[in-house]
Amino acid sequence: MTDAGKISEGSPYDVVVIGAGPVGENVADRARAAGLTTAVVESELVGGECSYWACMPSKALLRPVVARADARRVPGLSAAVQGPLDVGAVLAKRDEETSHWKDDGQVAWLESVGADVYRGTGRLTGPREVTVTAPDGTEHRLTARHAVAVCTGTRAVVPALPGIEEARPWTSREATSAKEAPGRLVVVGGGVVGVEMATAWQALGSRVTLLIRGGGLLPKMEPFAGELVADALTEAGATIRTGVSVTAVHRPAPDGPVTVELDDGGRVEADEILFATGRAPRTDDLGLETVGLEPGSWLTVDDSCLIEGTDWLYAVGDVNHRALLTHQGKYQARIAGAAIAARAGETRLDTAPWGAHAATADHAAVPQVVFTDPEAASVGLTLAEAERAGHRVRAVDHDLAAVAGSGLYADGYRGRARMIVDLDREILLGVTFVGPGIGELLHSATVAVAGEVPIARLWHAVPAYPTISEVWLRLLETFRG
Repeated sequence: MTDAGKISEGSPYDVVVIGAGPVGENVADRARAAGLTTAVVESELVGGECSYWACMPSKALLRPVVARADARRVPGLSAAVQGPLDVGAVLAKRDEETSHWKDDGQVAWLESVGADVYRGTGRLTGPREVTVTAPDGTEHRLTARHAVAVCTGTRAVVPALPGIEEARPWTSREATSAKEAPGRLVVVGGGVVGVEMATAWQALGSRVTLLIRGGGLLPKMEPFAGELVADALTEAGATIRTGVSVTAVHRPAPDGPVTVELDDGGRVEADEILFATGRAPRTDDLGLETVGLEPGSWLTVDDSCLIEGTDWLYAVGDVNHRALLTHQGKYQARIAGAAIAARAGETRLDTAPWGAHAATADHAAVPQVVFTDPEAASVGLTLAEAERAGHRVRAVDHDLAAVAGSGLYADGYRGRARMIVDLDREILLGVTFVGPGIGELLHSATVAVAGEVPIARLWHAVPAYPTISEVWLRLLETFRG
């Protein structure tokens, strides 16, 4: 660990990375692998949102929930798992997965690849220049010979409603780090964070009410995904109200309940309220104005993650608004790191689609798993997206319960699979699976979509019997007729 307070003015590096989450770590790793000297600046915990307040803690909360649900559907085992979850043990495992919100291990890894880590807030103060304000208030300037990479991610958006400050609402951070299950929890928003946290806390003992402004859950996926997840949440005891908006919140006593007012005149009372209503870029205090960009804005980049209008400033991960997912940000980091190295070495870039310096998957093959019960997983385009893009397509559906492997996986299995076929090229543009245990099935779909594997060749990819993967054969048979 480098003490920023001891660094002289104008410390030169080849690359300066602002933000040491998974994305910044990967940019630094790729730059160092190419022999470029690299500094990484972090104002919070090295490892970022994913490690401490998002991916890792949320999945640690959800894993026992889903495992118990699966076990309850297996004859000979179901009777043994009817009791409640051990909440203390679940939270302890969550704390272990977050390293108890300490980043020593992540810092050690960054240092092991040869990157210098600076504690403090990094701000652009001119072209190729980053000023670090250390925790003690001391300011020190870093310069970058080749590139500055902005990897600051996003923050949760909380709407400016009457009473919001006094209500002290949860965001995703509080929802994943809470020390106990609230008796009653209101979740506002039906996207991924909303449904995952509703699933987790309902199973951990909270009485959950989901308030959805739109018509259903998971609006960015195929409609059946949200419908199946909603059915399961309702069966688990959650209340889902669609077509409603929150107009005000009240918490008269600091330790008392919160009352939620709705636009239909109704009210809901709870012990905690979680707003899962979107994200905003962490660029408002980044010094963008010193290089001609708008503070607080999303940063528009080309496929190498270079910010438009510059030849040195990169925006990688959520901050560029291309695909707000950790794994996709890490993919961008690998692409951007390679591009930075190529430009530094004056090597010709391969920015053609699927080239070594083009994050083409951001447009064509973004995978995502929603870790609810049932799981929902998708890659590529939905039917609606494909049609809006002007493709001539056909949606091919199959009931996952009709596959032999699903019947062995669980009694009463419910699920659905869909592939979107480009009829002109006979390749897949998108695939969606919904059902228990299908998260690990998604990568096969990602390979098919990213590889643009022809239907004729997929016919020769024989699924093992009896597995849930046999749905691939059934989808192809349905398409061929």
